[in-house]
Amino acid sequence: MQHTETTRNSQRIAGFDIARACAVVGMVIVNFKVVMGASGKGPTWLVWIASLLDGRAAATFVVLAGVGISLMSDMARRAGDAKQIHQHRVTLVKRAVFLFVIGLLYTPIWPADILHFYGVYIAVAAMLITASKRWLVAIIGCVTAVFPVLFFTLDYERGWDWETLQYSGLWTVPGMFRHLFFNGFHPVLPWLSFLLFGMLLGRCDLSRSATRKRWLIFGLSATAMAETTNWIIVTTLKAQVSPAHHEAIIAVFDTAPMPPMPLYILAGIGVACIVISLSVSIGQGCAGARWLTPLISTGQLALTLYVAHVILGMGTLEAIGRLEDQSLVFSVGCAFAFCALAITFAVVWASRFKRGPLETIMRRLVG
Repeated sequence: MQHTETTRNSQRIAGFDIARACAVVGMVIVNFKVVMGASGKGPTWLVWIASLLDGRAAATFVVLAGVGISLMSDMARRAGDAKQIHQHRVTLVKRAVFLFVIGLLYTPIWPADILHFYGVYIAVAAMLITASKRWLVAIIGCVTAVFPVLFFTLDYERGWDWETLQYSGLWTVPGMFRHLFFNGFHPVLPWLSFLLFGMLLGRCDLSRSATRKRWLIFGLSATAMAETTNWIIVTTLKAQVSPAHHEAIIAVFDTAPMPPMPLYILAGIGVACIVISLSVSIGQGCAGARWLTPLISTGQLALTLYVAHVILGMGTLEAIGRLEDQSLVFSVGCAFAFCALAITFAVVWASRFKRGPLETIMRRLVG
């Protein structure tokens, strides 16, 4: 029985690493496209495919972080071990501080950094590892619903220069707070919903085929519902209201990540469920297959590769003068080239070391 349980856990972890690798590749494509100013500068079919990744890859990445938190604390939570739960909370808070600091140091290089937001998500999640499923669902609902209220109450565009995507006043206390919790690239309200949903998903036994099938159906349904609702409402209302109100309608019912309205959260959760369910199925159904090794290795080095895609990937493009005003075909090609090199590095590194370079540093510093 113990051997069976261990095998299940290893298969599940392999599946989550596969999903993490997919999320990393998606984020690289999106970020290269954005920073190279390539959005919309290509064949219609490629523009459409690339747009499907906007905000979805990053959302899947955050959901997977929540899954990891639940898996880490599962035994202590089930046993009601207060001492172990406290230790897990301390570890999570330390990791949150590490990611927050690394992210802030990284922000001048990469303004769209997600790591410092990640740090806040994880710090909040540390307090909720023993929360019931009902409470998690309730908090997800509240966090998602509060953003539209803030959007119509506060000035969402404050601090932004949308032409350059620069944020003024970021390094002031009010500016940092506003950017972190309300109108940054991945604001805590409502992006925290993704992490909490991941914690909920992590409590489910995805080693069971029936469970994976339910979440896959849920993911497909949620994604279809969000995108269909967006298309119907925006198309219908745009024809019935004055052009002056078009922008507001699109903002409220859009599934784009900025501003992150409820339909975007629903779509992001749906895509994450699809990717994770299929990845775990592949990991379990093809356990031990050599062709999975590159994906698993890439997923294990997600933090290192995320930082590397900016410093090394975009840094190289900037050095050769090809970072700005490029075509979508070129940006996607560069993204794939970087991913190929990254996957090769991950395989070689993982064959010699248990964790990636940055992952090792984090573990040694904060546990």
